[in-house]
Amino acid sequence: MEKVTFNIAIDAPREKVWDTLWNESSYSEWTAVFSEGSKVETNWQKGGKVLFLDGKGHGMVSTIAEKIPNEYMSFRHIGEVKDGVEDTTSERVKEWAGAMENYTLKGEGGRTELIVDLDIEDAHKEQFEKMFPQALNKVKQLAEQN
Repeated sequence: MEKVTFNIAIDAPREKVWDTLWNESSYSEWTAVFSEGSKVETNWQKGGKVLFLDGKGHGMVSTIAEKIPNEYMSFRHIGEVKDGVEDTTSERVKEWAGAMENYTLKGEGGRTELIVDLDIEDAHKEQFEKMFPQALNKVKQLAEQN
């Protein structure tokens, strides 16, 4: 597992960037880069369960490890969902369970630096290095609208 970091400067206040990241409608827009029809199911509370799902209902089971509104969101990935079944105990899942994905928002006034750091398995590194900048550009585009 390797930690990689992505960042982007956005001409919008942190509150707007935060809302763009975690609002149900805009979340589906920026995460479509990873998988069309992406959605998230959660109560958005620290310690709460999160289901990151694609358009077919497959995806990741995670928890919110930390949440500081408009500043920081941290997810701990603990399993996967396949055909509607959550798996947090198989040997395959145990290989990467505990991987972190963190979103940090820095800045004042009308400009925000969005920094994302995440643990990635070598097998997925190249894919994420291509897709994550595209996703962050979409966050930028959505947050800078109006």
